[in-house]
Amino acid sequence: MTIENQKDIDGVLNAGRVVANVRDAMLAAIEPGMTTAELDELGAELLARAGARSAPRLAYDFPGATCISVNEEAAHGIPGGRVIRAGDIVNVDVSAELDGYFADTGGTIVVPPVTASKARLCHATQLALRNALAEATAGAPINRIGKAIQQTAKSHGFKVIRNLAGHGVGRSLHEEPTDIVGYFDRRDTRRLRAGQVIAIEPFLSTRSTYVVEAEDGWTLVGEPGNLSAQYEHTVIVTNGAPIIATLSESRG
Repeated sequence: MTIENQKDIDGVLNAGRVVANVRDAMLAAIEPGMTTAELDELGAELLARAGARSAPRLAYDFPGATCISVNEEAAHGIPGGRVIRAGDIVNVDVSAELDGYFADTGGTIVVPPVTASKARLCHATQLALRNALAEATAGAPINRIGKAIQQTAKSHGFKVIRNLAGHGVGRSLHEEPTDIVGYFDRRDTRRLRAGQVIAIEPFLSTRSTYVVEAEDGWTLVGEPGNLSAQYEHTVIVTNGAPIIATLSESRG
């Protein structure tokens, strides 16, 4: 969507605040021995308490309130009986609708003990998001977002998952502009416009550049032994720095 008035700004920011709070609460609650279904139940309860509706359920009839992906799973993991164990990399992706507006966010943690390589993967992915956000300004080529992500991944020795991408968001979960990829696509001549609402979400991995759909029809997995991380913010494009709708509450 493109912001048209203050009501739109408030709507996106309110939805963003809800999903950010749920994301942070879920990541903080993760501990060895819990199942991904139990973690999702927390997310569902918090969304309901805020008056928000799960966007993947609403838009795609997804079998969970949130997407929870562990280790070899890169995205769209279905909450269920999988037990979270020490050393796992766990990604939580939370998107929701509130009063007609949608926001999308995600984060990744390593369940202690944390190895240096897993910590590096998470750090590099967070840095890729930060560097991508710096390119999200009105008039800038969209492919500069992917270039920033790709350069960050390469400099830290990681790969970009090329068939997962950011997207427009706001009035629905997935909108134009679609396919805001995490690599430099010289053929993409699109430019960002002031007021656009987009979700930027780099996916960095240890081995895989592509993911495939698992037998459950939802979960996207890399090659055996692959690990990945994802961090995501919903932002409003401006003539300067973007307005980040999904910052942690502690950061304002």
